[in-house]
This record gives sequence, C-alpha cells and structure tokens, in this order.
Amino acid sequence: MTTPRLAGFSMPPEWAPHECTWMEFPPANDAFAEDPVEMEAARGVWASVANTINQFEPVRMVCDVGDSEVARRLLDPSIEVFETPLGDSWCRDSGPTFLTHPDGRLGATHWTFNAWGDRGFSDPTDERHVGAFIAGLAGAELFSSTMVNEGGGIHVDGEGTVICTETVQLDVRRNPTWNAEQVETELKAYLGTSHTIWVPRGLTADYSNYGTNGHIDIVCCFAEPGTLLVHVQHNPEHPDFEVSKEHLDVLRNSVDAAGRSLKIVEVPAPQALRSPDGEFVDWGYLNHYICNGAVILCTFDDPNDQVAIDILREAYPGREIVPHDARGIFMWGGGIHCITQQQPKV
Repeated sequence: MTTPRLAGFSMPPEWAPHECTWMEFPPANDAFAEDPVEMEAARGVWASVANTINQFEPVRMVCDVGDSEVARRLLDPSIEVFETPLGDSWCRDSGPTFLTHPDGRLGATHWTFNAWGDRGFSDPTDERHVGAFIAGLAGAELFSSTMVNEGGGIHVDGEGTVICTETVQLDVRRNPTWNAEQVETELKAYLGTSHTIWVPRGLTADYSNYGTNGHIDIVCCFAEPGTLLVHVQHNPEHPDFEVSKEHLDVLRNSVDAAGRSLKIVEVPAPQALRSPDGEFVDWGYLNHYICNGAVILCTFDDPNDQVAIDILREAYPGREIVPHDARGIFMWGGGIHCITQQQPKV
C-alpha cells in the first residue's frame, strides 16, 4: 500500500486557498447532553462560528443522525448539512487532514482516532469514522495511518516543516510502542513533510481531565514559512509563565526544513488567569482559523484582545481579522481552530 508522500501528495499550509471548511455539529453525547441549556449554548456558538466563516468561504456541517433539522435552524441556509453517526464535534481532530497533489488531485490522511488517548470523556466508537466520511464527501483519495494523531496536534508550513509536541504523538495512551523516529517517519509519509520540530509539552490546562495532553495548536502556529506565532504567558502567577519560557527557548533554537532559523512573533496570552470555576485557563489567540480572506480570531472580552488583533493584522496582511468570542468553546476544551477543518482548493 502506498503512502501520500510516495504518491506525490502533501499537506498545504492553512493559508492556501480553500474550497470549503468542514465542521461538526455538537451531538447529544455525555458532555453536551448533561445540561440541555449548555448543549443549546454549545450548538449556538458552533453555529455562530460556521455562519461567520460562511461569509468568506462555503461551510459544510456534519451532524449526528437526526440532528439536521435543529442544525439547519441555527445555520445560514447556504451551509450544506450531512448526517452520519457522531460521537463529538472537534472536526480538527477526528476529521481528515486534507492533502493536495501537483496534478490537481485532492487527498486526505485519516489518522487513527482514539479520543485523545481514550481519556474517558468521549466515546470514539462513531467518531473514529468521521474522517473517512468527510473525505468521501469531498471526493478525496483516502490514505489511512495506523498512528493515533489529531489535526490539532500538528502544524505545517507547506514547505516541508511540521511542528508537534512530545506529549501527544508519543503519549503512551496513543502510541505506546512508538518512538520519535517512528513518529517522524509516519508524519513524513502521511503529510509529505521532511523535517519535524518537537516542542516538549503543551499548555498546563491542556493536561486536565478534559484536555488533549498538549496539542500544538494552542502553543504556536506558522503565519508563513519561516515565521512562527508563539503563545506567551507574561504573568508569573500562571503556570504557563515557565512553560512559555521553555517553548521560546526551544523554538528560538530550531530551524525549519530549509535550514532557516525561525522568526518568532510573541503573542501575549489574555490577562485573565482563571476561568469562572477558578481553574487556570489555557485561553489564547493562536487557536485562530485562517480562511479565504480572513482570520477568525478567538477573543475573550479581555484587554489583550486588541493586542492580538493588531499582531495578527500585521502577521496576515491582506486578511480581515474577525474577532469571535471563544469562551463558549474553550469551556469544552478547545477553540475555533479545534472545531474547523480546511479543505484546500485544487
């Protein structure tokens, strides 16, 4: 069986032109259905993000069997809705990682999904099939990897570099027998990359009972080849103060696939330190989503929201920076990037 790399496919960067954005509508699972009011709120904010992106590019929403009617009530009429059995709604992670070929073909890598290391807060039985379902609807050539991975655990620059954390792909609950060399080989084979940058860990709150164990997409992201936006916590009262210093030290001493030192752009964390329930937050601005002509930015009604808007406006020239309150997503363990998945234009 061939791999995407051998077949000539690779993952383009998020800022490449999109055909559409895929999302999943929150189903009545053990998390969302515990409180009908909270489930309604979650569905409302997911739909609001979809309707916002839909102003810039088409959105296609996958919902659980029987949920299409309520989804259509909340979504812009132009958004296509599809039904399949769902277990959760984090399309970045269970959805396909789309690839492109120089001859114009669309491909997709379907990672093995076990609900972030089978941590007990989500049943992956139905959700593990969503990636193949979406790839089929998109008409993509499907490649299946045996490695447990999620889309939020990787970022690429489109020129051969992928960045990830040691605590995700090397998680004993994900890939207990894999070492770093095996992971790098699989990433190269299924993303078409040639160089891997390892960050030791993610943000502190991401190691809670409902976390991902260190996804990279709240730590840093490429804005263009050679330029990396990095989440930085400046308040020493927050445990991520020391984590941020470690991240910056590693990344300032890293090079990309072309051998270039990275230009590091620091993006300050929100000033808020704790959520309403008193726990330290992993709120940040790097879980934004780049779509055609715009960047949908996580905001938190925080003084640093405007700081982030100004930084991203400079980092993404020519794109509209669209703020969207993300507190209603982060309370479930993720942000705007986590609930979206781009299908590149071919």
